[in-house]
Amino acid sequence: MKIALVMEWSTCERNALVFDVLKKVAEANGHTVVNYGQFNMEDARQTYNQNAILIAALLGSGAADLVITGCGTGEGAMLAANSMPGVCCGLISDPSDAYLFTQVNAGNCLSLPFAKGWGWGAEVNLEYMFEKLFVQEPGGGYPAHAAASEQRNAKLLNKLKAASHRSLPEILACEDPDVKEMIRAAFAGKRMELFRENCASEEVLKAVEAALA
Repeated sequence: MKIALVMEWSTCERNALVFDVLKKVAEANGHTVVNYGQFNMEDARQTYNQNAILIAALLGSGAADLVITGCGTGEGAMLAANSMPGVCCGLISDPSDAYLFTQVNAGNCLSLPFAKGWGWGAEVNLEYMFEKLFVQEPGGGYPAHAAASEQRNAKLLNKLKAASHRSLPEILACEDPDVKEMIRAAFAGKRMELFRENCASEEVLKAVEAALA
């Protein structure tokens, strides 16, 4: 599985630490991680709104199977990610959140608080959360007697999102100046290079390139 780490400017000083912990746990479970930053305060300041566009492109193009994102509280990043097609994002603050979200909701994006509650032992909590992502195949359900209902609801939610959202290429073609600026910022710097390397959809790649032209 390909995992993408997508962080914003407000907590970018923690990017290297989060990446190292995620990489350690993911690789121990046979997965790979690509770090999309934000890497430092010198780069263009990317917010959770811009990150949501990138996240949708990563998941929609096969560049990533799972995305780890967040912001100060994790709330804004979760809301922004869930506004995009093909993204099912949960707010994760502790190991039980991580386990239950993957088992009950089978989502493809996790939003973490990278400021709120961040103190002594934060990297330990991170490691425990990431470990709980991989203890079972996603979507197994919890508790066992509710698994069938949860699996059905997770599929229905994906259908509801598909019916209620515009497609990613349509969003990328939006002519609203504010949206166009967010799209440009979403792929600024090293991000576009990394996206090209990992993108598995020619359609999405062309739509991104057209939006940036």
